[in-house]
Amino acid sequence: MSTQDITRTRAWVMAARPQTLPAAAAPVIVGTGLAVHEAVFAPLPALAALIGALLIQIGTNFANDYYDALHGADTPDREGFTRVTAGGLIAAPSVKKAMYVTFLAAVLVGTYLVYIGGLPILLIGLLSVAAGIAYTGGPYPLGYHGLGDIFVFVFFGLVAVTGTYYVQATAVIASPFPVWIPPETISIAVIIASIPVGCLSTSILVVNNLRDRAEDAQTGKRTLAVRFGPKFARVEFASLLFVAYVTPLWILQYPQFSLGVLLPYLTLPFGVMATQTVFRANSGEILNTTLERVGKLLTGYAVLAGLGFVFTELPW
Repeated sequence: MSTQDITRTRAWVMAARPQTLPAAAAPVIVGTGLAVHEAVFAPLPALAALIGALLIQIGTNFANDYYDALHGADTPDREGFTRVTAGGLIAAPSVKKAMYVTFLAAVLVGTYLVYIGGLPILLIGLLSVAAGIAYTGGPYPLGYHGLGDIFVFVFFGLVAVTGTYYVQATAVIASPFPVWIPPETISIAVIIASIPVGCLSTSILVVNNLRDRAEDAQTGKRTLAVRFGPKFARVEFASLLFVAYVTPLWILQYPQFSLGVLLPYLTLPFGVMATQTVFRANSGEILNTTLERVGKLLTGYAVLAGLGFVFTELPW
């Protein structure tokens, strides 16, 4: 499809990049599954956490589209999905405005979560929005200096899963607007459970950066794939999946969990196939397909992990 055939509505959908939304929903699914297991499930905070996470993801996508075009990182030779700013589908000021409106909507949703979770959630929310902009914008864009992998692991893994669990636990066992983290609202189990989500979310970025390595090198975007080469990126991808699939065994060591936490292993064949493809892929088209498959892998893993926490007390 040529850019002339793309409607404005379609262009906005492309800018929002719905194929990336599993990375936003996955941590909420896992955090909520663990909240059910620990008897601290709270539906309204869980729903607000999901909406807020989706809005931050979409706002970050708008920011990436706008700032990458501003920095000249999206060239006509781009092998990835079409960017609307660089492609002239939507004017840059409109994309920038959409970015701020989306982040504002996330802040408005977050006011309810701040009422529930207090100052810790306020800090997390502000840092998440700031990081979403700083990923490709600001004086020191994280994604341009090889820090994107850390950003994704922390905010789409550790922070998102733990934060989802925390707001539900706080709603159930603590008073509104605590100034610090109330006792028993965060556990070592939820921190461990966040690791696979962070790993798989980061693996999506690794595939993206591997695909764009040549273009990024030309435009000065120093991702890890550019800094250390494609072999490093492939090993990083395999290492991230290895950690993701070892973690359920770690969780199983805790007495409150049973074999249900091993449900994510049902996705292992797809993880193996994705790794094999990443090691063999030599074209942007193949990596684009792999990118979508790894997004689905993250979704499947998160759903099964969440269900595993919910049903872990059953006699497996």
